[in-house]
Amino acid sequence: MPEVILTGASGRLEGRYAPPKTDNAPIALILHPHPKAGGHMNNPVAVQLYHLFMTRGFATLRFNFRGVGKSQGEFDSGIGELADAASALDWLQTTNPTASQCWVGGYQFGAWIGMQLLMRRPETDGFISVSPPTNVYDFSFLAPCPASGLILHGSGDTVATPVEVERVVAKLRTQKGISIAYELVEGANHYWSNHLPAVEQKVGHYLDQRMNGLAG
Repeated sequence: MPEVILTGASGRLEGRYAPPKTDNAPIALILHPHPKAGGHMNNPVAVQLYHLFMTRGFATLRFNFRGVGKSQGEFDSGIGELADAASALDWLQTTNPTASQCWVGGYQFGAWIGMQLLMRRPETDGFISVSPPTNVYDFSFLAPCPASGLILHGSGDTVATPVEVERVVAKLRTQKGISIAYELVEGANHYWSNHLPAVEQKVGHYLDQRMNGLAG
């Protein structure tokens, strides 16, 4: 997976890119956890998401938000990080102008940024949100949510409790024209300690269904 350097609003952004297997392959952008809590693009959950898309032939990009690793700039409480994500998606789309679909995947803070990106990029076809921190950040901007997707959470998550996430899921499911899948993994905590295989199984199954036209 070649290292790539992107140009963001605050300068250089460090990334890893898996080229597509076909000219019109779909694209996927992967967003990592909170930079101030040690989040980076090599976080195990972010890497798992990256590989799930990559092995299915997607042109897949993960990158470090500003101020993380070799990426320039400083943490900007989500505003600048959303701009970083938009710059990364621009790069993906420019690099793959005939892509058949556009997906965004995020974990924790990255899930929050990813859902905001969906609202600004109506061309997005699907999303994967793992452990969205609905207790920390306001997700009411999802009105309406422009794409169908999967929200994956752990029953043992004490950072963002399932009841908070399920409140957001219930609201999203009242919308017409989209389908929100929700999977609660028994025993998994916020960090998916010892539960990475469940991420692989649940997200992989959802992607296979979507790519085969079996899920909305």
